[in-house]
Amino acid sequence: MKLALFDLDNTLIAGDSDFEWAQFLITKGIVDREVQEAKNIAFYDQYKEGTLDINEFLAFQLAPLARHPRAELDAWHREFMDRHIRPLIGEASRQLVRGHLANGDLCAVVTATNSFVTRPIVSELGIPHLIGTIAAVDVESGAFSGSPRGTPSFRDGKIERVDSWLESLGLWWGSFAESFFYSDSHNDLPLMGKVTTPVAVDPDHKLFRHSSEMGWKIITLR
Repeated sequence: MKLALFDLDNTLIAGDSDFEWAQFLITKGIVDREVQEAKNIAFYDQYKEGTLDINEFLAFQLAPLARHPRAELDAWHREFMDRHIRPLIGEASRQLVRGHLANGDLCAVVTATNSFVTRPIVSELGIPHLIGTIAAVDVESGAFSGSPRGTPSFRDGKIERVDSWLESLGLWWGSFAESFFYSDSHNDLPLMGKVTTPVAVDPDHKLFRHSSEMGWKIITLR
């Protein structure tokens, strides 16, 4: 058996779902454009530069979820999928995923973006497992609290979350003849260093340089 892990944003999709979700809320007038757009761009730039404070970002990202009923959020997300996400999913990404699934590989998306935003995207791609940052909810009402729960799936946190997921399945890294992780970002170097076959996908300049030095495979899905 083999393990295939995929980053989502700018890897399987040609954009960042976190950023797109915030922009979607702005265009619908749900959040203040002047304040939110500036913060959205600033956080995205920090992520690309490797300076993002994940807790500060999550406080920004998850706050709007706590202000609206779950049914309303779900309706907005269906619109978001149609307008912002499906146009970002290319055939090359779908073929890559289909190839691993057809091979019988255990497949999961491992992303820092919260599971509310990403679960429908992962389902659209046909991937059975999602390891994303968990947005805490009230178990009775289903309403979001505006805070994360557990370890964010970011940088070294991705390894911790994958370890826990594998353990929940009665597996560990040694259970696999080969393990893959596909990512575009230097923020994912910890997990890329954990698998047997790291693959840089349309990588940022830092990851491209590191991948070239290490002899890692570099591909494009665009």
